[in-house]
Parts: sequence; C-alpha cells; structure tokens
Amino acid sequence: MRPDPPQDADTVAEVGEFGLIRRVTAGRTQPPTTLLGPGDDAAVVAAPDGRVIASTDVLVENVHFRLDWSSPEHVGRKAAAVNMSDIAAMGALPTALLIGLACPADTPASVIDGITAGLWQEAAVAGAGVVGGDMVSSETLVISITALGDLNGLEPVLRSGAQVGDVVAVCGKLGWAAAGLAVLSRGFRSPVAVVGAQRCPEPPYAAGPEAAAAGATSMIDTSDGLLADLGHIADASGVGIDLRTELLEAHPRLIDVASALGADARHWVLTGGEDHALVATFPDPAVVPEGWQMIGAVRPGSGVTVDGRVYEKPPGWEHWR
Repeated sequence: MRPDPPQDADTVAEVGEFGLIRRVTAGRTQPPTTLLGPGDDAAVVAAPDGRVIASTDVLVENVHFRLDWSSPEHVGRKAAAVNMSDIAAMGALPTALLIGLACPADTPASVIDGITAGLWQEAAVAGAGVVGGDMVSSETLVISITALGDLNGLEPVLRSGAQVGDVVAVCGKLGWAAAGLAVLSRGFRSPVAVVGAQRCPEPPYAAGPEAAAAGATSMIDTSDGLLADLGHIADASGVGIDLRTELLEAHPRLIDVASALGADARHWVLTGGEDHALVATFPDPAVVPEGWQMIGAVRPGSGVTVDGRVYEKPPGWEHWR
C-alpha cells in the first residue's frame, strides 16, 4: 500500500499538467544524441548507426513496485533500468527514453518529482537522455517507457542465433532481486544489499555491446528468471541448453538470507527475476568477454535443463499465471 502523503504536500492536480512537466524537466542536461528534448510535439534523437533499437515496458503500482517498499527515486531508476536492459540485450547502447506517466489526481507532486529524478539518474548511468513523454490522469500509478538505442555499427544480437556447441555465459547478478522480494514480503528491510537489488536493479549496460562485438550468437536479459529467459533463447533457436550448478553457486549473502527465511538460494539464482543480468551464448570460451561467467552449454534438443535434468519447479515469472 502507498504511504499516506503529507497533508501539506502539493498534489499533481494542484500543480497542473504543464506545471508538473516544467517542474520535472527544468535544468536537466542531455547527452549529445539528444538533438531536441522535451518541449515540442516530438523529440529529435540522433541515430548515427542509421538503425534504432526500440523497446517498451509498463510498470504498474502494486504489481511491479510498491511505494511502501521503495522510494519514488528507486521506482524511477527501476523503471528506466528494466527498459534499458532490453536495449543492452540487443547489443546496443541506450540513447533516449520516452516516458508515459499516469497517476491519480491526489498523488503528491513530490512522488512524481522523485520518480522522474530517478529516471534521469538511471538514464545518465547508461548515457541516455529523457527526451519527452506524456502525463495523464488515472486511478492507478502507471509508468510506461519506450527506450531507444544505437547499435554503433554492430549487428543486433537476437534470441534466435544460438548454435549447438556454443557456451552460455552471464554478466550481472542472479537471485539478488528475488532474495530482496522475499525479505520485503516478510516485513523486513535488511540486508540492504538484497533489498536494494529488488528496489533498483543494476543492469550491466556496457556488457551488451561488448558481447555483440565479441561475437555473441544470442542474448537476453534476465527479467523473468534465468531458466525462463534462457527458455526463450532455446525455443527461438531450436536448441537445448544445459546449465551446470557447479558454475552457478549462490553468493554467500544469498545463502545466509535463504537460511534465515527457510528458502532455497539456488532456486533464487535459477528462477528469480528482476535482476536484469545479461545472459548470452558464444561460439567459443576464448571469446567470452572479461566480466562474464560461463554457466553452461548449448546442446541438441529443446528446452533448458539443469545438470542434464528438467528443473522440477516453475522456471520463472509469467503474467496471468
């Protein structure tokens, strides 16, 4: 549930649509790729490569985030991160974000200030700009973002390119956001490291283009869980993928948290979503970039196995199930 707003807080209705837009865009700086930012009918964004990578995500309050668990700034950063990680997973660098924001009239303007501040902060981390968008009234707080990216001369890395004999490697955290969700769901606010991973993921943006340059044959971000997302690669490529648990050891902090909660840290690593790590396949171990960890191999067949066997629990998150 959303915490009660302070009684003296301005609401978005009191500030007004255009006043709110001025408030959240004033004094912001843009990267060189933003040729024309907020303020006109549309933005103008440079596309040096001649191709634009585009992706959209929607985050809904009490489905994807809770304001009693996260600050508005964390929500904004998370909303930007989950979109830009999809750009990185194609082998591109994020260049621009377009923001659609809907909220109730009595939403404190300070909440929108915080969300947009987080959006700008995370965009800057990836070198992107917030170039425009729209704000409307709604019964529920909803953030919709379209992220744009540039391939810088590289070919996009698809889900459909994995080949038998490829190695599977990951860059980024696995299981941390799931551990944070378990902690928050029990009413706790620590350990800070795992709770922070749930509130605000840290995708390795630069690792996507690095993997593309190294010859990655397929790639995806772990939004729904390692097994579930590798399943998309296996299906699209018409191959099987086998993961090795000896290469997927849970971090000691996750093991400690799991022990305290009576949970399974290995299950978090295999199926926990919202870390937005990148997982890719490469034709040879020798080309796997620094910072990536090999975790398995592409085999003949279909689906994803763990140590040669089908994993018995649900492989990850799926809406409406």
